[in-house]
Amino acid sequence: MVVPVIDFSKLDGGAGERAEVMAQIDNGCEEWGFFQLVKHGVPKELLDRVKKVCSESYRRREEAFMASEPVRTLEELVEAERRGQAVAPVDDMDWEDIFYLHDGNQWPSSPPDFKETMREYRAELRKLAERVMEVMDENLGLEKGRMKRAFTGDGRHVPFFGTKVSHYPPCPRPDLITGLRAHTDAGGVILLFQDDRVGGLQVLKGGQWIDVQPLADAIVVNTGDQVEALSNGRYRSAWHRVLPMRDGNRRSVASFYNPAFEATIAPAAADGAAYPEYVFGDYMDVYNKQKFDAKEPRFDAVNAPKSALV
Repeated sequence: MVVPVIDFSKLDGGAGERAEVMAQIDNGCEEWGFFQLVKHGVPKELLDRVKKVCSESYRRREEAFMASEPVRTLEELVEAERRGQAVAPVDDMDWEDIFYLHDGNQWPSSPPDFKETMREYRAELRKLAERVMEVMDENLGLEKGRMKRAFTGDGRHVPFFGTKVSHYPPCPRPDLITGLRAHTDAGGVILLFQDDRVGGLQVLKGGQWIDVQPLADAIVVNTGDQVEALSNGRYRSAWHRVLPMRDGNRRSVASFYNPAFEATIAPAAADGAAYPEYVFGDYMDVYNKQKFDAKEPRFDAVNAPKSALV
């Protein structure tokens, strides 16, 4: 099985091409929760700059990562193993260097062109996310812009758009630690610009872990828990993980188009609703404690009386 790869430029083609792309995205959302877009409109020159500044930013952070808790923990396990002790894989941390970008936080000041490049990139990805959401609206039989209105509380709030810049450095013992533990994403639509040489990202489908194949200049799209709720389960958020690699430093730039924390989320079709109505901020409170656990109890928790969320 291969994660679907979709030529997004055909959305602006003739009726037949457009219908083909709409159907491919519908299948990607419904059957996988993951798909890759090529010819998506984000300039290659900009993507090349993003690669450059993110790689340079990690070089400035590498020394700190090598002194971090995951590295120290792995070294301790390897040393214990050398002494003949039985060791078990680490299950409560990830082999990952990360930092976050959003409109309200402080961004790295070096390399010098980092801020300008990432502002430009985030603007392009925000537009792409909204186009993808409009395709989802149409495929779900909703009016255009319905998903965005849900995320903004009918325009009263600003959706949260964050970017997570990650690196997964070479790992000497990938059998003893994960790159990123299996989880579903809490938010709405996630757009990932992943490394085109170093793999490791996998999605769970039909009980099997499937590689999300590295593909030059593609944008990987996956649906989060809020799209699952809005679609009443037709588009389900997919479990995914990152395996550490012995060779290669995997770069990952994931952008999250999420509801505003004040937005109320519920199935768009009122009849036969299988998910509760809740405030996204309340969902995030639960998710932050249960990110790597089963997602169904999270929906149960936000459906409970407020006192039960404490």
